[in-house]
Amino acid sequence: IAIAPLIIIWAGYGIGSKVIIVALVAIFPVLVNTIMGLKSCDQGKLDLMRSLGAGRWETFRTVRLPNALPFIFAGLNVAIVLAILGSIVGEFVGSKAGLGNLILEANFQFDVARIFAVLVVLGVFGVVLSLIMRMAQSHFLFWNKSLS
Repeated sequence: IAIAPLIIIWAGYGIGSKVIIVALVAIFPVLVNTIMGLKSCDQGKLDLMRSLGAGRWETFRTVRLPNALPFIFAGLNVAIVLAILGSIVGEFVGSKAGLGNLILEANFQFDVARIFAVLVVLGVFGVVLSLIMRMAQSHFLFWNKSLS
């Protein structure tokens, strides 16, 4: 978020700079959780796959990926929140339109009601995205009892 002004300068005021900001903010939780999920496989399962003569792809598909999916979805849940924050920051710093700019304009005009209205819209947007992620998570992680 601290480098958002630099990204706006380098990439311009268009949508590209906002996409770069959102991607930079949101990618790290997904990346870190994915790596943790892939590394935290049960060694016994990996040894079993090796003893059965399974290749790298087969081991990845049947052991590592199913083990990593809960970690990946945890990272995606965090990334959703950070992506919304990143988009608002991108609009604060370098936009003449959007919800971030609307908050700034309302702030300059001391229009508290409009600020709260935008915050409610952002909250509803966040809840809807979280519900969509929860549905995707329950679809892809049907074996996970904690989602029931």
